[in-house]
Amino acid sequence: MSESGESEPGQTLSDALLVAFVGSGAVVLVGFFFPSFVGDALGGRAWLGLSLLFFGSGLGYLAALPYEGVDAEKTYAATLLRVRRGSLRTHLWNLVSHQNPITLGLPVLVFAVYFLLHLLFPATTTGSINRLSGGVLRGMGPFLLGTVLLAVVYCAVLLLSSWGDVKLGGDDVEPTYTYPTYFSLVFTAGIAAGIVFWGPAEALFHYRQPPPYFDVPARSDAAVGAALVYALFHWGLSAWSAYAVLGVPIAYFVFERRAPLRVSSILTPFLGADGLDSPWSRLVDTLAVFATIGGVATSIALVSQQFLTGVEFQWGVPPGDTGPVLFVGGLTAVFVLSAVSGLHRGIRRIAGLNVVLFALFGVLLLAVGPRQFVVERGPDAVGAYLVHFVPMSLFSSGSWVTEWTVWNWAWWFSWAPFAGLFLAALSRGRRIRTVVLTSVGATSAATGVWFLVFGGTSLSIQRSGAADVLASIEARGGSEAVAGFPILSALPLGDLLLFLFLALIVVFIVTSADTSTLIAAILASRRGIAPSRGTIALWGAVQASVALAVILVGGGETLQALAVLTGAPFAVLALVAMVGLSLALYREERGRGHTSLVRLVLDRLPDIQTHHDVEPPDREK
Repeated sequence: MSESGESEPGQTLSDALLVAFVGSGAVVLVGFFFPSFVGDALGGRAWLGLSLLFFGSGLGYLAALPYEGVDAEKTYAATLLRVRRGSLRTHLWNLVSHQNPITLGLPVLVFAVYFLLHLLFPATTTGSINRLSGGVLRGMGPFLLGTVLLAVVYCAVLLLSSWGDVKLGGDDVEPTYTYPTYFSLVFTAGIAAGIVFWGPAEALFHYRQPPPYFDVPARSDAAVGAALVYALFHWGLSAWSAYAVLGVPIAYFVFERRAPLRVSSILTPFLGADGLDSPWSRLVDTLAVFATIGGVATSIALVSQQFLTGVEFQWGVPPGDTGPVLFVGGLTAVFVLSAVSGLHRGIRRIAGLNVVLFALFGVLLLAVGPRQFVVERGPDAVGAYLVHFVPMSLFSSGSWVTEWTVWNWAWWFSWAPFAGLFLAALSRGRRIRTVVLTSVGATSAATGVWFLVFGGTSLSIQRSGAADVLASIEARGGSEAVAGFPILSALPLGDLLLFLFLALIVVFIVTSADTSTLIAAILASRRGIAPSRGTIALWGAVQASVALAVILVGGGETLQALAVLTGAPFAVLALVAMVGLSLALYREERGRGHTSLVRLVLDRLPDIQTHHDVEPPDREK
């Protein structure tokens, strides 16, 4: 990316954002933690605007700061995910000449037709899509369950076998990023704000209506364990494997076969690197753009609702008609600025901030929350998750499984194109084993701890009567968006936790939206042409428009169901990717001296034995 150096306007922008951040932050922090000092001096709309200005200007400042590290133009990841500069006239011309008209036009047309139909015939449109989605999920439920389990097994094979020793890009290539940065980028791009949205709510829902697999009474002590186990199941190894089984094949064919950075590169073993301009390839990339925009835009709409609910909860500010527009507009400005600033600036820095806030919030929540409950229930839930993993993966009886497990697997597969492509672009210089361990193992561990801590806290508070979170959800028409706020208010340091929670909502969605904007711009550009800043801004505007339409026109759940439908074809493509990668690794890596993880461990056993054979020192003094 063209990220090195900083122009005079860029420096002016970063200075202005810093001033806005400090000024608005002083007022927001005083008003949040010491509301009596402010009183009624500011109205509800002012508080909403100030809070958006505070979070937005802070993240924008990170994105606008100059990059003073290694020249971004010389890094391979920057070459793949580069952003072109140019004049306004050049950007306008690029919007027309450098876009693939099918990949650009078809998703936009589908979204436009959907919202028009929903506006004119809301009941008919909702009913038709829900019936279609329900039929697909029911009909393909066993297939999706089997594919996800196979994805987990395949990732385990890549991790443990000699194939995991393959270094992407060659043995002399070093990774572009340190491991903490690599993990931060992978984790924050792939999880979005869903972890914040569902963290306090999912276990409660399973507690109220236990999974039929465990067959325990609702709201019972046994339902607590079942709820935590299924929260781990839906956000753990199975979910993240959906990303890896697309990301690793893309990475291998990009770095070993010189295929373009496209989702369609998984077809390289069947079409060849030179045959990826076929209609089949364009269809795959177009479907990836649709799934990316639909999934991320729906998430933006959902977390907008959650953020505005939090502002209303804290300050009594009803969002009204302008609140969602203000929030999505401010959010769009931040993630577009982050995307056009490039991978080394906004995207990398905000991802790092995201992980720090995530860890800080989790530690504080564990420190002031019901630690004993979490510590006692957590290990039991992890043990039950491991013991019941395979039976739960194959359990397909009843509508509950379709509405929760199958729906979740389809949703994760619908996000897999953009998350897998981003994972691939970051992984040059990493061994396949490291990519799998990071994108499946480390990410699953992070989400697992989150759901044990936050889910365990919500269950403990619900059962103790400190707050009736389920009643709060029902009072808002069943909206999960409110779940976190009564939980945090019932704890010590509640105001601080609420503030950090609102910050996490914003930062998590920005880290996915900026990446998805960049990926959509890459997929929609003609092969061999890097997206310009204007192209990235265009796709940011498309995502924002879809999110606003969801909020203003309605039909968010229906659009989400429509996006989930793309998970089924990408589950099929995941099978194609696994077969293609296996064939390529078998043909090209056999006999190259790669070592399995099992062999590496066994080779170290004599050293370990020797270490234990050393005579211990005399302790009888």
